[in-house]
Amino acid sequence: MTNKRSYKHTNNALVLTGGGARAAYQVGVLSAIAQFIPRNHGCPFPIISGTSAGAINTTALACYASCFQLGVKKLEWVWNNLSTNRIYHSDPYRVFSHIAKGVFGSFQADYANRPARSLLNNAPLRELLNEVIDFRRIDNNILKGYLSAVAVTASSYTSGDSISFYQSEDHIKPWFRANRRGEPSQFNSEHLMASAAIPLVFPSINIKRQHFGDGSVHQLSPLSPAVHLGAERIFIVGVEQPKEPIHPNENNPHPPTTSSIAGHLLDSIFSDTLQSDIERAERINKTIALSPDGPQKNELGLKKIDTLLINPSHDFNSMAVKYFDELPLSIKILLRSVGITNDSESSLVSYLLFDKKYCKQLIKLGYEDAMEKETIIRDFLDL
Repeated sequence: MTNKRSYKHTNNALVLTGGGARAAYQVGVLSAIAQFIPRNHGCPFPIISGTSAGAINTTALACYASCFQLGVKKLEWVWNNLSTNRIYHSDPYRVFSHIAKGVFGSFQADYANRPARSLLNNAPLRELLNEVIDFRRIDNNILKGYLSAVAVTASSYTSGDSISFYQSEDHIKPWFRANRRGEPSQFNSEHLMASAAIPLVFPSINIKRQHFGDGSVHQLSPLSPAVHLGAERIFIVGVEQPKEPIHPNENNPHPPTTSSIAGHLLDSIFSDTLQSDIERAERINKTIALSPDGPQKNELGLKKIDTLLINPSHDFNSMAVKYFDELPLSIKILLRSVGITNDSESSLVSYLLFDKKYCKQLIKLGYEDAMEKETIIRDFLDL
């Protein structure tokens, strides 16, 4: 028998950020947390929220909320056996024909049914999601009380809003804020494809006549979905890492290339808003502490939110360059055409390197980082 919501705090939330292949790091952190929990125990996070590749990990966990260790093991198995061609087409014919179709498609008339343009075609990811995720289990776990809510965030290119699709208990209502809102949904692979559609790299996804892309774009408040779903303490796995120079002995570095600048832009999309949102939560907590009504109730309608952030201790970029040669030849040629080589400073490789050797290293790093903070994590989650 699995245990149903037997933790002291039933408003624990898990927030997983984006980052393409970097999301393997999250699995390592979750694997460590699974060591702190009895076997066959339910998920210690009744509320789960994810963005981009983090949305895929959160949805997989939601499907196995009745047994946290089993859900984590399944995630580990997928990431440990991943290959590039399970995420996007990587053979020469389909890589370059996809680019050619996009170029020729730009000459079509406005009334024509144009396909979404992108650098790569991630149709294999859709097949993988439908193969390994049983979306019907989410409702089951909600009905049985193992899960309160799960949310995935995508960015609407049509409206410019950040949309958090969520599946939850009946009492949770939609929310509307400036440029962001929560929309109740019945999850399927298209929601995850939309949330994980890295700008320019993967094609946008059409859901209910709106075009969606990576949820990290326009996401001004990454903690917002979890808070609206009822979270009071939020455990976050981030992607902000120390900068480790790929060429430590370089005394006269060259100006950044176009590919390096593109990598920096991606880094800012995936990490910059998270830290400011955590700081905002801390300021709100201080404001509540000064309220005469105390932390439980105040006239501003605010509530205290505790957060714990785990960030990687090593630079993903310096790790990724060691596995550059694991990329298929056609992808290496494509990357070289935009100035990315095996010794490039660009972080694009760390997002696109869906190779099991690289992913295993990220999982190992996540596990070690979390184990180093075992006492802090146990105390925070009351495990």
